[in-house]
Amino acid sequence: MVKRRSARVGSAAAPVRRQCGAMQVHFRLLETHPGFREAQFELEQQARRAMRTGPAAHRTGIVRIPVVVHVVYEKPEQNITLAQIRSQIRVLNRDFRAKNKDRLGTPQPWQGLVADAAVEFFLARQDPDGKPTKGVTRTKTARASFGTGDTVKAAATGGADPWPTDCYLNIWVCKLGGGLLGYAQFPGGPAQTDGVVILHRAFGTKGTAAAPFNLGRTTTHEVGHWLNLRHIWGDTEDCSGTDYVEDTPNAALPNYGVPAFPSVSCNNGPNGDMFMNYMDYVDDRAMYMFTSQQVARMRAALDGPRAAVGG
Repeated sequence: MVKRRSARVGSAAAPVRRQCGAMQVHFRLLETHPGFREAQFELEQQARRAMRTGPAAHRTGIVRIPVVVHVVYEKPEQNITLAQIRSQIRVLNRDFRAKNKDRLGTPQPWQGLVADAAVEFFLARQDPDGKPTKGVTRTKTARASFGTGDTVKAAATGGADPWPTDCYLNIWVCKLGGGLLGYAQFPGGPAQTDGVVILHRAFGTKGTAAAPFNLGRTTTHEVGHWLNLRHIWGDTEDCSGTDYVEDTPNAALPNYGVPAFPSVSCNNGPNGDMFMNYMDYVDDRAMYMFTSQQVARMRAALDGPRAAVGG
């Protein structure tokens, strides 16, 4: 069992090793939510067709997705500022449009794979009732922290109810326990829990954001899951896993920290693991790319179960 260390920032401990709970949620829904397994199978078939022949292109050009950020806080420091929230939206737009400057550090063998997802995000300007909004809700909670059980997503369990998940990307920002940085729900799950959850110390680039997760890449990673991307190593502890993407090398395990290139596993030399991919577990400053096939997979989700979100 790996022991996780924490760095003390302010009055709360900030994780120093990436941990995502998306697959815990995924496996739970496979067992408990009727229809989720079938929805995942159908989406996988659609994604494979898109990666093989190109997206069906029901939506062409840039897809712009309205975002609502639900800030759920117990202590004042967790009630993050609008400036911190806006800093995260800027990161998402750079990363998903491949306009982040650090993408230029992609190793030469993979530079041709760096891809623009043609997806942009903006804080919602109208709430579900059609009233003007800044795209942020704020909820005071009595809970000291949340986990992957989706309690943060409902007012009845100390969190905040979602806005309609077929119209908005819902992001909950809160104190997460157990060393978690965030988690997301894959497409096809229950509407009432659809969205992304992020630790307030791993959200955006200012305010409470704490190194090594202070560049907004935790949200990039989790929104990747929301658009049907898997972890780069396929979530197994050997070389048998897959992320269902052909242009990402097979890898044995997640990478952590800031690895040196090449980092070889699963006989994938000479280039090794694509640890700089947003879907690995490296520090924020070490991840900076999606591939062309990952983009095809995300666009398939936008043409399928995410078709009603954005325009």
